[in-house]
Amino acid sequence: MYRIGQEEIDAVARVIETGALFKINSKGQDAMYAEEEMKEKFGTKHALLMTSGHAALTSALVGMGIGPGDEVIVPAYTYISSAMAVVAAGAMPVIVEVDDTLTLSPKAFEAAITQNTKAVIPVHIKGFPCRMDKICEIAKKNGIKVLEDACQADGGSFGGKRLGTIGDAGALSFNYFKIITAGEGGALLTDDKALFERALIYHDSGAVAYFGDQLSGVETELFCGNEYRTNGISAAILREQIKKMDEILRDLRNNKKYIMDALCGVCEFVPSNDIDGDCGTTVAIRFDSAEKAAEFSVAEGISGIVPINTGKHVYKNWTAIMNKRGALHPLMDPFKMEANRDIVPDYREDMCPYTLDLLSRVVYISVDPDWTKEMMNEKIAAVKKALGVD
Repeated sequence: MYRIGQEEIDAVARVIETGALFKINSKGQDAMYAEEEMKEKFGTKHALLMTSGHAALTSALVGMGIGPGDEVIVPAYTYISSAMAVVAAGAMPVIVEVDDTLTLSPKAFEAAITQNTKAVIPVHIKGFPCRMDKICEIAKKNGIKVLEDACQADGGSFGGKRLGTIGDAGALSFNYFKIITAGEGGALLTDDKALFERALIYHDSGAVAYFGDQLSGVETELFCGNEYRTNGISAAILREQIKKMDEILRDLRNNKKYIMDALCGVCEFVPSNDIDGDCGTTVAIRFDSAEKAAEFSVAEGISGIVPINTGKHVYKNWTAIMNKRGALHPLMDPFKMEANRDIVPDYREDMCPYTLDLLSRVVYISVDPDWTKEMMNEKIAAVKKALGVD
């Protein structure tokens, strides 16, 4: 969370005063307006606000028709929710390497494709854009759906197009740790009407046919799903955050550029697939050894993060996935389903060595959009001192 204040307080107060706390209402209708505003901001035909990024990912996969017997390719470096969404849909997550940009390797993606591969989830981790042109080219050639996980990249872009709007569908997240926040929340973006209708039904199957006219114009037959319905308060907060998103991104990008320009030639940065579209949340510095990265990260004034130490963002720490525990009840567990019998992956902690090595040699320096030049100069000086540069 970067910027939140009186505007959000006033929005919450308005919702409480009108009593329009439920998603479907005849007063504030904040969820409906939030979805309309997202469609306009991101340039998609459909937007569906729900409870989390995980909910959006799962709903999108269901909307794509993904299920038992299918493989979905995910990068080895992403939050566990990316893989868990695949399991929630009944399919098998196939874990592949990232490349030197810390995002899904197009080569690793292409090499992992089988006759069972039905989707790929490129993840714009830390707001770093994936190589979406190449990924979409490979996917189209092989008849594979593309679901962008833009949960850490709200508002970012690749080639001038917003992340989450380039593939067949995209997922955003608005929890406390994201670029914009609703406290908790997520959204699905897509231009595909059939995918949207299925996701709409799945995300709130108990109420979508009961409250309001949500099924107006929907041609998909109802089926049982889940309950990922949002509420008026979260939607009202999000509406104010959407207004601030581009200014937050502008200031993040400007501050990241200022720091990187000052450190140019002093250190080696992780390369970007689109530095202009990068969200600017993180300066990523690469070292030639894990020892040097670890030493630098704890130096005075750095407060660095080595991504190998970020728990469930690294595949080997996805305990439930690695242990193939897809559900409590064995008959509901995709890893034990007959349809998946021949495609259950052989997960090993060392199966993505390049990813593990790279993550151990990178240090993140978090960027704040409200840093002054004085604050940034202090950070720059600390980096130079830690690197032994005058």
